[in-house]
Amino acid sequence: MARTVSDFVIGRIREWGVSRVFGFPGDGIGAFDGALGKAEREGDGVEYIRPTHEEICSLMATAHAKFTGEVGVCVATSSPGVFHLLNGLYDAQMDNQPVVAFVGQQGLNALGTFGQQVSNLERTLSDVAVYVQTIVSPEQAQAVVDTAFRTARVRLGPAVVILPHDVQDQKMPDLSPQSWVSRSSAVAPSTAVVPPHHEILKAAEIINAGSKVTFLVGHGANGATAEVLEAAELCGAGIITALRAKQVIPSEVPHHSQQLGLLGSRPSVEQMAHCDTLVLLGTNYPYAQFLPKSGQARALQVDLKPEQMGLRYPTELNLWGDVKETLTALIPHLRATTDFSWRDGVAQGMKEWESEMEAEAMVSYDDGVNPRRVYHELNRRLPPRAIVTADAGSTADWYGHHIRLREGMMGDLSGRLATMLAAMPYATAAKFAYPERSVICTIGDGAFQMLGMNELITIKKYLARWKNPQLIILVLHNDDLNQVSWEMRTEDGNPLWPASQDVETMDYAGYADLLGFQGIQVRTDDEVAAAWDAAFAHRGVTLIDAYTSKSVPPLPPKVAFEFAKNTGMALLKGDPEGLDVMRDTAKAVFTEGVERVKDTLHLGNEQKPESGNGR
Repeated sequence: MARTVSDFVIGRIREWGVSRVFGFPGDGIGAFDGALGKAEREGDGVEYIRPTHEEICSLMATAHAKFTGEVGVCVATSSPGVFHLLNGLYDAQMDNQPVVAFVGQQGLNALGTFGQQVSNLERTLSDVAVYVQTIVSPEQAQAVVDTAFRTARVRLGPAVVILPHDVQDQKMPDLSPQSWVSRSSAVAPSTAVVPPHHEILKAAEIINAGSKVTFLVGHGANGATAEVLEAAELCGAGIITALRAKQVIPSEVPHHSQQLGLLGSRPSVEQMAHCDTLVLLGTNYPYAQFLPKSGQARALQVDLKPEQMGLRYPTELNLWGDVKETLTALIPHLRATTDFSWRDGVAQGMKEWESEMEAEAMVSYDDGVNPRRVYHELNRRLPPRAIVTADAGSTADWYGHHIRLREGMMGDLSGRLATMLAAMPYATAAKFAYPERSVICTIGDGAFQMLGMNELITIKKYLARWKNPQLIILVLHNDDLNQVSWEMRTEDGNPLWPASQDVETMDYAGYADLLGFQGIQVRTDDEVAAAWDAAFAHRGVTLIDAYTSKSVPPLPPKVAFEFAKNTGMALLKGDPEGLDVMRDTAKAVFTEGVERVKDTLHLGNEQKPESGNGR
C-alpha cells in the first residue's frame, strides 16, 4: 500500500521521540486519524489518548512537556477543535513549553470560500504559536514537521502544523534534489548554550562581591538541581523558588525558603528586602512588587529566553544560556565563603515560618473544614516520588504555603496563564508519563465543574493501563469561586457578589462512587487525617470531597496596608459573608501573631549567655 502524507507524518512524529499523543477526532482530521488507527493495528503507531475535550488534549500535552522534558503533542480537527485547543496552547506559550499540535483543515479548494468549518487558522494561531504552517503539498510535509519540532524545542513554545483534509491522504513521494523542495532532518539542535567566558567571569565577580546573595530559581532550572545547590553553597546564598519550581530544590534544603509573594513565605520576602545580590536562574517571575528596590541589589539573570531577561528588575548582566551548563562553567570561578550567617538566617526564618504554617493549619473554623489543615495533612503523608498538581484558584495558595516537595517528588500547575481546571489534565498526563507513581490532584469545586468532572471519565477509561492505579483527587468544596471572591475584596474593595461567585453544590464523592471509585466526604477537621490515610491505603482512584470554609483568608506573608484596607471596604459595603470573613480573618491573624511572638521569645532565649560559673 502506498504511503500517504499522514503515514509519513506519524512516522516522523515517532522519529522525534514521541510515543504518546493526546487527541480528539473530527472530519477535518479524519484521514490522519485513520492513519493513526492503521499504524496502531500494525504495531507501528503511537499511543493515542482521547480525553473528553480538545482543551484537555492541549493541557495534557503541555503537562507532559512539563513533567518529562519531552515535546508534548496534541491532535484536533478543524475550526472548532482548533479553537478548543487554544487555552492549552497558550498555557504552553506562557510557561515556555515545547508542544506541537497537528490540526485539521478543510480541503485546499475550500480555503477562502466561506465553507463549512473553514477559517483562517494561520491567522488565528499566529499569536500563540512560535511556528504555524499549512502543509499544501506532500513535498512540503517533511520540512514543515521537522521545523515545527525544532522550533518548539529551541524557542520553547507551541508550534502548529495544519493538515488540509485532502493533503492528508495524498501519496508521499521520496524527496529528491529539486528547486523549492527542502529535505530536512529529524534532529533537534542542542540547547546546552553557554555564554562567552568573559561574561562568566563578570557573573562570578558580581556574585563574589556580595555578602547577602539570593538565588531566585524558576522551572527553567529543572535538571540543574545539583549545580544550583553547589553554587549556593559556595557563596552562602539563600534560595527562593518560583511556584512552578518547587520540585527543582528539595524542601529538605534548610535555606530554601520556598515561594515569594502572596503565595509565599515570610523568609523569602525578608531575603528580597535585605539581599545585596540577586541571581535569577531560569525564571520569568512576574510579580515585580516583591523584588528588591531599584539599586538595592546587584543582579544577573540566566535564561534561554532572551526576551524575558532584564524585564522585572534592572539586571547588571544577562546571560543567554542553559542554567545547568552556565552554572557548570561559573562554579569554578566562585569564591568559597566562610561566612554563612546570611544563609543560616534564612534557615532559621524557615523554621519559624513552618511553625506558623502548622499553627494556622490547626485553627478550627465554624463554617467548614480549614483548607490549610487539608493540605498540611496531605503534606505529612506524601509518599516518595509523589506528583502533586494544583489549580489556579485558592488551591494554589495552600499548595504554595503547605506542600513541601521532597527529593524525587514533582509538582506543577498552570503558571503565567493561571488557567482554571488545569490540575485535572495535568494529573492525568502525569499518570500516563509515570504510571508507577502516586499522583494527587488538588482542585476547587468551580474548576472541577468546568471540565474536571469529565476527566474522571477519562481516568475510568484508561485506569487499567497504569501499573499503580493510585490517583487521588482532592476537591475543595466551598460552593464559591473562592480565589476570585478574595480578589474582589482585597484588590478592589468590593463585597462578594453571589450572582457571579456561587457554585452550585453537589455530591462530588457520590459522583466518584457512581464511576466505581472511592469517594470520601470530609465535613470536620477531625476527619481530615483519616481521609488521607484511607486514600493512600487504597490501590485505586479516590476522590476526597472536603467541605471547606470559604472565609479562611489567603494571608500574604506580610499583610499589606492595601490588603487590609480593601478587605475592610468590602465588608463595609455589605459582603454577604462578612461576619464569617471577619471572624475567620481575626483567627488567622491572631494565630500568626502568637506564633511570631513565640518565635521571637524562643530566638531570644537561644541567644542568652549561659548562667552559672560566675558568668
